[in-house]
Amino acid sequence: MWASVERSPKQVTEEVFQEALRRDPNRERPWLMLVDGHEEQLGQIRAAIDRHGVEVTLVLDFIHVLEYLWKAAWCFFVPGCEAVEAWVGERALQILRGKARDVAAGMRRSATLRDLSQDQRKGVDSCADYLLKYHEMLRYDRYLAEGFPIATGVIEGACRHLVKDRMDITGARWGLRSAEAVLKLRSLDSSSDTEAYWAFHKTQEHERNHRSRMASDLFEEAA
Repeated sequence: MWASVERSPKQVTEEVFQEALRRDPNRERPWLMLVDGHEEQLGQIRAAIDRHGVEVTLVLDFIHVLEYLWKAAWCFFVPGCEAVEAWVGERALQILRGKARDVAAGMRRSATLRDLSQDQRKGVDSCADYLLKYHEMLRYDRYLAEGFPIATGVIEGACRHLVKDRMDITGARWGLRSAEAVLKLRSLDSSSDTEAYWAFHKTQEHERNHRSRMASDLFEEAA
């Protein structure tokens, strides 16, 4: 577990791929990345895929899809209507079955048949555009059959624990260097690597403060 506020998204993306290559150097395991549809992020990921020549399955976070579905639902129902949950649930299930395009077409057709204005159907069109644009990453029926994750809840929970619980406390003020240092320490602790790191740290400090200086002094005396 690790995070960075100092390095750029492009650098962090490259580090993710380097870590994956370290774990699977022969590329024998399936590679999967959960994304949220952020175009800049997707561009960096796709560039890294091409750069390293690896095959990666990109999966759009299902929770983001649900958010779009709810926005579309309120175009058809008044606030407080209990039927809205069934509407969202039915279409969510269809998307999980790999039928995102059918859902997009169906909700647009419903909006047209109800003669909704452009403003009234804005949530529908936004959701339909989203489903069609990313349909290649919405093959949840295949992902679930393979046992792949389809949502980023674990990742977002880790981000909250690792970053927000420390960086976002009341009254805190951070510079990039100090925030990065604290995140590194929290990452080590969360990954149960603190003891191994501390042994490494003491060895490095001994080398820097003692052995290297002693070697330099002996060289000067010999000279």
